[in-house]
This record gives sequence, structure tokens and C-alpha cells, in this order.
Amino acid sequence: MFHGKISADIAKGLKVLRRRIEAAEIPSSKLDETLNIATWNIREFGKTKRSEAAIHYIAEILGQFDLICIVELRDDLTDLGRVLKILGPYWHAVYSDARMDDWGNRERIAFIYDQRAVLHTGFATVANPPRTKINGEYKPKFSWWRQPYTASFSAGNFDFVMLAAHIQWGTPEARLMELTSLAEWVDLKRKERTTEDKDIIVIGDFNTENSKQYTALTSKGLEMPSKLKAKSFGTNLAKDKRYDHILHYPSYSENFTNKAGFVDYYTGGTEDMFPGMNYEKYTRQMSDHIPLWIQISTDIDGQQLNQIIRASKK
Repeated sequence: MFHGKISADIAKGLKVLRRRIEAAEIPSSKLDETLNIATWNIREFGKTKRSEAAIHYIAEILGQFDLICIVELRDDLTDLGRVLKILGPYWHAVYSDARMDDWGNRERIAFIYDQRAVLHTGFATVANPPRTKINGEYKPKFSWWRQPYTASFSAGNFDFVMLAAHIQWGTPEARLMELTSLAEWVDLKRKERTTEDKDIIVIGDFNTENSKQYTALTSKGLEMPSKLKAKSFGTNLAKDKRYDHILHYPSYSENFTNKAGFVDYYTGGTEDMFPGMNYEKYTRQMSDHIPLWIQISTDIDGQQLNQIIRASKK
């Protein structure tokens, strides 16, 4: 990562941030062996121009990972471009179109990734809900404020699909309905005969405030990786609400048993990185969420051989 010519204040802030990142104990990834995946709701990213300091800080955090889901990316991609320039020439992005109405909130979802570690394999689309014929017209069964976004990737010999969502805040009842329909849609997609890949990682901001909402999200077999399940924390700055998740189907459960956690860049408050800045403005420079991450194994050759052996005994 090349931060280039920066001010002394930004340099000091980066040193503080790096100490906070070190506290997250994110392991280095190994080519064709492991992959560091994260999800981060960067508050209203692109709505108003971020400061130079914020762009460098955001890039420093994103650069700790190989593949990141960004939620709340807005229609204006200028600040995303500024971040990618700092990350360097190997970094690329694939993103959805913006939904321009009030429910859509002018939001996109993006995956940014380091091509030295992971490749986008060509598939990218918003989720298309199944349709039923009503009065001679085919109408969607599900309705989401913001359509989930999905893309295919490959690392090592592990091919997988990332499905990212930003579930509405709305009312608790409407949110529960949207979570339930998302679980149903992912399950239907996984069971399609010609689906792009059976290994689906579901990621993003699901606004789950209680166990009932989380149960709806996982009602069709999605699971939280054991390393995340074992930790007690939230993904908002106060760390008392786990809105964000990384979920999977346990096809290769061994893949998701490495290390996991979060990056608490807010520890110690705002002063060391943004002197004199109040909390509200800070959340619009950085975010009101913290990144959630997991390291997965991408070398699944042994697991595939074991599946072949087990299948032969049936």
C-alpha cells in the first residue's frame, strides 16, 4: 500500500490506527492456502466527500484483507476510486447499480479484492426473486428495499459465490419478513441444478437486533462460523449490536475454522485520529460500524478427496 506524500497529522493518525489494527490479530493470508474476508458498512460512503485523512485510514483498514464486502456505498464512486488508488494497481472492485428511490437510498454494494490473492470469475448480478404468474403477469415473490448482490470468486482450488445484503431498518416486522425471504432465496439458489457454485458465503449488514431476526436469517441452514460464534461482541461502534454477519453452509466446514474477529478502530475515541472532531462527524468520516472478518482455508483438495471416498461407501 502506498500512502504517498501525506501530512504529519495523517502520519500520526496512521500510526495510531495501525496499533488498533494490530490488536485485532489478523493473520497474514497465504497464497492458494488461506484468504482473509471481511465485511464493512462504511457509513454513506460517497454521499459527501471524505477528508484526505479518512480516505487513508479507510484504505489502511481495507488493505488488511484480500476480499471485502462494502455496504452503504453510494452512487458517487469518487471516494471509492481514491481508496483504490492508495491500495494499489492489484486492487479491483465489482459493484451493483445504485437504487435511486428512497428505499434504495442511492446505495450500491461492492466487493473489492486483491487480484494477487483472489480472482473474480465473471458472475455478478443482483438477486432476482422467483416470480409467480398472477392475472397473466409474472410478479416477484419477494421484495427487498435494496436487492442483494452476488458475485463469484476463486482462490486456490476453492471456488465460491459471495452473496451480500443490506437489510432494511424499517419496522421490526418488515425487517423480519425481509430476512426470512432472503434466507428462502439463498436456499432456492443453492438448490438450483445450474447454479454458479454451491459454496455460498452470505455477508453484509442484516440489521439483526434480536435472536428472532437472526433465527429468521439462518432458518434455511446458514451458519455462523464457529470462530465468530465463540466471540461475544457487536459490530456497531458501541459493540453491543451484531448487525453484520459472515455466514455459510457447512459444505466444507473446515474452511471456516481458522481465525476471525473484528477491527475496533474506534478504541480510545476520536482525538488521536481526528483531533477536535465530535462523534457524529467521526461516524461520517469513518463509519458507525466496525469491520467483521474471518480467515478461511482455500486449499480444499484433501476435503474433496474425503468426500469422494465417503460417497463411494454409500
